[in-house]
Parts: sequence; structure tokens; C-alpha cells
Amino acid sequence: MTTTSLRLSCLAAYAVVLWAAPLSAAENASVGNDQISRQIDWSSGQVLTRSIANHRGQTEVSVTGGDEFAVTIRLAGASTDLRLTAADFKTPKVNAAADGASLEFQLAGKSAPVDVALRYFAQLGEPWMRKQVRVTARQHLQVRKVEVEHLAVADAYAPYRADQFTAQGAAQWRPPLGQPLYTRDSGTWWGVEFPAARNEMQAGRLICGYLTAVDLEPGESYTSHVAAVGGADDPEFLQEAFFDYVDAIRARPLRLQTQYNSWFDYNRQVDAEKFAASVRKVHQELVVDRGVPPLRVYAIDAGWQDVAVDWTKVGVWPVNQKFAPDFGPSRQEVEQAGAALGLWVSPGCLFGSQPAIPKMQAAGWKSLDPWMSLTGDKYMNALEDRLVHLAGHGVSYFKLDGVFGHLRTRNFDVEGFQGSEPALNQPQYDEAKERYLALGTERLIKIFQHMGEVNPDVYIVISNGAFLSPWWLQHVDAVWLINVGDHARGEGRSAQLAYRDNAYYQLSAAERDNTQFPLHSLFNHEPKKITSDESPDEFRRYLLMSLSRGTGFVELYLHTFSLSESDWDVLAEGMQWAHRMFPTFRRARMVGGDPQQGQVYGYTGWTKTAGYLSLHNPSDETRQFRTTLDRRTGLPQEAIDKGQAYVITTPLADDAESLPKRVAASEEFVVTLPPKGIRILEFAAEPN
Repeated sequence: MTTTSLRLSCLAAYAVVLWAAPLSAAENASVGNDQISRQIDWSSGQVLTRSIANHRGQTEVSVTGGDEFAVTIRLAGASTDLRLTAADFKTPKVNAAADGASLEFQLAGKSAPVDVALRYFAQLGEPWMRKQVRVTARQHLQVRKVEVEHLAVADAYAPYRADQFTAQGAAQWRPPLGQPLYTRDSGTWWGVEFPAARNEMQAGRLICGYLTAVDLEPGESYTSHVAAVGGADDPEFLQEAFFDYVDAIRARPLRLQTQYNSWFDYNRQVDAEKFAASVRKVHQELVVDRGVPPLRVYAIDAGWQDVAVDWTKVGVWPVNQKFAPDFGPSRQEVEQAGAALGLWVSPGCLFGSQPAIPKMQAAGWKSLDPWMSLTGDKYMNALEDRLVHLAGHGVSYFKLDGVFGHLRTRNFDVEGFQGSEPALNQPQYDEAKERYLALGTERLIKIFQHMGEVNPDVYIVISNGAFLSPWWLQHVDAVWLINVGDHARGEGRSAQLAYRDNAYYQLSAAERDNTQFPLHSLFNHEPKKITSDESPDEFRRYLLMSLSRGTGFVELYLHTFSLSESDWDVLAEGMQWAHRMFPTFRRARMVGGDPQQGQVYGYTGWTKTAGYLSLHNPSDETRQFRTTLDRRTGLPQEAIDKGQAYVITTPLADDAESLPKRVAASEEFVVTLPPKGIRILEFAAEPN
């Protein structure tokens, strides 16, 4: 695949730096800042990292070998790849920034027709630094893989434990991509800032790289994605440091995104009149009558797209007769409610959009079986034009559903296959599948970037078929929980909560997948309220427990005209609670045991002055939850250091007498839960 636009965008990312005089006499140097630095040596004629100093944690990463970096290329006419490392390049020319924050090596290939610029750089005050590779061709070739880091680090490991790279299989989608590496003793994290990168350990080597397919003509250059390494103050709390970094680099600041979605109201039968009626009803009941802050978005889910016309002639994702061509009346309706319009779109043309595909196939647009390819230029260019136009003309939320597939099926562009055959589950096809995901991710990222340029306030969610990499958050705002249905299964609210929370446990527990992804940016398809056949207390407990998972993306799935007055009262209470507790969601985490085993579990989140703890006992027996209020529970170190005490209250008034009333940092406390019981504790710091 020729990717001229990719080359240009990567070149733009290779920032201009004001260099001091070349380090002609030196043979080693330190690069970084007061938080983290890297010792580089080139006395042997080969660039090598010797160590990384984590000044924040007062530790050091010892590097005992490795290739430093590697670039895999394929020369024109060749049938095999050629892997080049630092040893394949001549004695470097070196330039350093005057402040010691940047170091660049110009490397000439000894025999291979490529040159490489290798750059290390840091920003003042950031406890992380970066590395980047730029490849310049002397003859026609294709860049096939870049390993930005390749180092022997004894205490490095991969915290992520899953490896499910399937085309077929319900809830079997856990590709080992876009997850960081950690070091046990030195307290550092590592990874390429690219969702489809593979950061892995092989034979004691820490490798941070990714697949690609970039054609270069003589004199053309390709600049890699950046690899980052950062440090924590304590190796035990390395995830905290990594999540702080993720929050700092995300596309848009974390915010509480409250909204209504039409799916459970109308499914694909939604139209402009029905949608407008629900907008007016929700706004009246929650905002006008009960004082909830206005929702940010009212979203039209699937059912607005016209799949009967020829998309190659009228443009992709045209509007059907149920809505105005520009959604004008619908936009006016939501604007009167103090909100913005949101839309569902399926990049791969899933979920009712397949009827549009045959005409695109007939026109030669690249498709798979049964969906569209995310690397086909004609469709993806048209998709970009449409999404950017919508983002620039009044649509501020996009639910991108069916990215690389869905809960049961994934699609890949692999030679010799239609796209989703069961045989693609076999590991011999993993590299081809991974390359497709990498190239498709590159293309999506470009679209997301342009959407953000025309609408800086846009909110983008990638749903079915996405995979959980924290580096998606450099480009989108929330990612689907994955491997779980949109309908929470089970009889009664306790069972429904346990169904969804089991997916959270599978995702986050150290003994399960141990996915390194912040809970505050998950899309979990709740809260849901589609009947009025439960008591206010039952709904209230479900609602607060659901919201306590800590996501900043709160989308309401309602049967709007089936709710009673008391349902609206409780829903308003829950939304007010989410607004009040949202600052604590930034540090949200899951605590306790396995929901499927009937063990007590819950969620907790904290600021310096407030926090919450939610607990659910899904079993049929009375159980106790015993915990200590410390950093493992999420309490900030500053509160621990000063022995902060907290007053405990609850939004569930009937529970107040059974709960502890006060607890101080580092103290243990116990909560007793009846069968199927839910408890919500709020903590407010006592004045010192």
C-alpha cells in the first residue's frame, strides 16, 4: 500500500529543534530532564542505550544489550524482508540540544540503501521521554516494520495477559496490541504511542514496535510513531503513573459526557418526529422539572442512513427520508435543549448498513465479506469527507459502531481470504491480521484528527470491533468495553449488574486480562431503563452502582415514554450524583472479588478531599467487605501522609445506620452486605 499522505503527516510530526554544536568529540551523553533521563553510548560506533534513570522514583533501568532499534524493509523486486538494526549503520553524526533535552543521531547504512535519523527527546517537567526513528530511502523500498525500542531489560514484563486474535468467536476479541510494558523494580512503563503497536517481551528483550506497509521512492522519508518511557514514584503504583500520562496526552480533556441515545427507544424505527418527542420529554423531565444540568448530546442511533441509493454517486452515509438532509430540524430541537446532535455511524458498514455495499463493490470499492475494508482508499476517503463534513456542520458526537467487526465476528484484509473465515483464527495468519489492523488504525486516526480540527468540541466513541488500547485516547474520547453485549443479561438488576461487571473484572483484574486502560474512558452501554416495573429503591441502587463504575461517558438508554414520575425522580438523583462525584472518576478503579463467583466487588474513586466506594454482593448470602483506606484503595499519597480523616455518608438513606461514620487514612473498616445488596459510601475530608 502506497501511503504518501502518511509519509507527509509523519514528517510533520518530526519537530524542528534548535541544536547546539555537534558532539564531535564525545562518545556518550545523557538526554532527558529532571524527572527522567537516558544514558546513550556510541563509543563502539553503534548507538546503544546503557541505562534509564527514573529520577522520580530514584531508580535505574539497566540495559544489558539489545538492538536499540530495528527497521524491517523489503527492497523492490525482493520476496523476503530485510531487518536492519543499529549495528547495520556507520559511526553516527550527533547533534544535541543546548538544554540536554534532545539528542539526534544521523546514521548511514553500511550496505543497505537506507539512512536513519534516531532522535531522543523530553519536555521540561514531564516524567516521561520519547524516541523516534526516521527512515530515508536511497532506492525504492517498502518499510514493513519498525521496532522503535529493542533493549535487554531484566525486570521488564508485559502486564496484559490476553492474546485472542480471532475472526470468529463470541466475546473472543483480545488482541495483544497497544498495551504498555512495565518494569518490576525500577518502576518504568514503555510503549509506542500507536493503538495497534505490539509492545512485547521476547527472550528478555523489551520490544516496542508495529507493522506497516509504506512505499518509499529514493530520497523520500518515513517517520515512525513515537515510543515513550516514563517513571513512577513507586513501582507498586506504576499504573497510576501510566494513567496520569494517558490523561496528559489524550485528544481532549476528560469530561463528563451525559447524553440520550435513541436505540432502546426506537431501534431502527427512529425518525425525526419520534426523536424530537424524546428530546423534549427527557429535557423537560430531567432538566426543567428536576434541575439536572443539561445533557451535552442527544444522539440518533442506527436508522437514519439511506442504504437504497448508490453511495458511490451521492456520497457515503446519506440521510434517508425520515430526516431532513442536513438534520436541520433535529439540530434545532437539541439546541433548544441546550445540547448538540450526535449520530451513529458504522465505519465498516455493519448493523443494517450492508445493503449499501453491493453498489460500492460493483464500482470497484474495496470490500471484505461481509463488510467494507478500512484500508480501501475510495471508501475511506469518502468516509473521511462525510464524517469531517458532519463534524463541521453541527454534529458533535459520533458513535462509531462496527470498526473492525463486532462481538462475534471480525474482518481482516488477508490475501486468499474473503475477510472473516474461521480459518483466520489460526495463529499463522496473525501477522497479516495485525498488519491490516495497523493500516486500518492509521487511516482512522487521520480521520479522527481532521474531525477534531473542524470541531474541537467533538466527542468520538469507537464501539464494536475496537480493541482496548489506552493510546486510542490520543484520538478518541471513549472505547467500547468489548466482549459483552449491549443488553445486560440476567433476571433482576443484581444479575444484570454482575453480567456487565464480570466484563470489567475480566478486563481489569490482575489475575485475568490485566488490561491497562482507564475506567473513566470506557463505553459500557448503561444505564438502561426500559420498564417501570421495579421499585424506586431497586432502580436507585442499580443506577448508582452502574454510575459508580466511573466512566465519564454516561449515555442514557431509555424507553422514554414508559417511565413513571418516580423513575424520573430517581434518574435525576443519579445524574446529579454523577455530576457531583465526577472529579473522583479520574482515579476510578475496581475493587474486591469476582462477580461470577458471587464475591463482593465494587468501585472506588478519589480526589484529595473526597471519594466514594460502591459495593455489590451478588450472592445469596450475607457477606462482609473488609478493606484499608490506603493508596491501594485509590487514596492519594498526600492524604495518607497527613493521616487525613473522612466523614462517611451515603445517598441511600436507609443504609446510613449500618455503615461506619468515620475513617482515617490507613485505617481498616468493614461493610456488611445482605444477599444481592448494594452499598454506596461517600467520603468527605474533615478539616484539619
